[in-house]
Amino acid sequence: MRAQSRASRVMVVVGAASALSLLAACAGGEGSPVGAGAADKKGTAADGSVVLELSQWWEPELPKGALRGIMDGFEQQNPGIKVKLISAPYASTQQQTVAGAASKTLADVVGLDGAWVNDLAKQKAVTDLTTLMKDAGYDDSQLASQIKVDGQTYMIPVVNFVYPMFTNDDLLAKAGVAKPPTTRSEFLAAAKAVSKTGNGNAGWILPLAQDAPNGIQNDVMSWVWASGGSMLKDGQPDVTNDSVKSAVSFVKDLYDAKAIAPGTLTMHEQDKVEQFTNGRVGMMIDSLAHITLIRENNPKLKFSISAIPAQDGYTGKRGMPYASWGIGVAENSKHKKEAWKLVQYLMSTDVNSKLSSVANAFPGNTKSVPDFVKSDAKFKTAFDIWNKGVPANEFTGLPTAEDLMRSFDEQLQQTLANNQPVDKSLADVQAAWAKKF
Repeated sequence: MRAQSRASRVMVVVGAASALSLLAACAGGEGSPVGAGAADKKGTAADGSVVLELSQWWEPELPKGALRGIMDGFEQQNPGIKVKLISAPYASTQQQTVAGAASKTLADVVGLDGAWVNDLAKQKAVTDLTTLMKDAGYDDSQLASQIKVDGQTYMIPVVNFVYPMFTNDDLLAKAGVAKPPTTRSEFLAAAKAVSKTGNGNAGWILPLAQDAPNGIQNDVMSWVWASGGSMLKDGQPDVTNDSVKSAVSFVKDLYDAKAIAPGTLTMHEQDKVEQFTNGRVGMMIDSLAHITLIRENNPKLKFSISAIPAQDGYTGKRGMPYASWGIGVAENSKHKKEAWKLVQYLMSTDVNSKLSSVANAFPGNTKSVPDFVKSDAKFKTAFDIWNKGVPANEFTGLPTAEDLMRSFDEQLQQTLANNQPVDKSLADVQAAWAKKF
């Protein structure tokens, strides 16, 4: 997910060498002024106010002044607490977070990616939010999702970037497909039909480059989640189950039918988006954040948004793949109570609606509604799908999430390119994953 959008910020893992080289960096960063003068080492301003540091990559990606304005609102409601924003691009924030975890100098409140959570929790770098919520008497039923390790919450997704199915209306019509498919059998038939229209058109597009193996999460495992399946059992790998086997076999059927765009084994996400935008692909699974990009690069393209097709006969809720801007509290913070107040403020109905609106994302509070769903039909459709389904991304919170995807990718490629039996591929993945847990 990394290349093109905010929604792509889930799957990068920083090694120990990066942390060692950046130990000094975590104390710096571009901070916003906190009004009452610099805080001392205990996080207290000259006027006695508590100063909370919030480290994140969100501010550079939001309209200028948007996040600072939200912090100003928090300060007005919470006299005696001020917020200093430590803002940097995603990669720099990631590096500073890893370094800060190692040196126990994390900001009080930390913007988190789901792929970091397991390692940070194991290091005891981030605190148990379950306890903070309980102590504050907080009703967590309003949260769309929580990222847990060993049953305890360490990250709350603040806003979510979802991955529905995009369909090229004109290509499907040319292939005689009247509407977006809702089942796997309909999808297979539609993909075959589009691929037979010629001119280099392809029914589906699947990026499986091993140097960026996020296609396993977004484009392969999404078929499992859409039909209520799972790749885990009791928190442990379970990739040989019938749900995963069925999804991989389905991808194999599409590949053998030549219904997938050529070059899939070395393709990246940005290639997928480009080919769809150029009108050469009938269907793709992609981030909702790319709607604006597609419209800007090809205003004439007619496309629709719909739920990922489910296994034939499935009638339960659809899993909707997503990535998030998450938030946590540092274990080293001397102001955990105040830090939780900031988290709770960001997750409140009105504030979460405002933040999701300016981020073009879906809220982490189930009662919040972003402004754009009222004015944009495609976002409205996607929001309805989101509300009817369940958020699904089992890679968040797992150890070495990118490595897990890569080992799955390697075996899937053996199945697609070399006809390795699906059972053997999944057994090899199971063995590789078990070593990581």
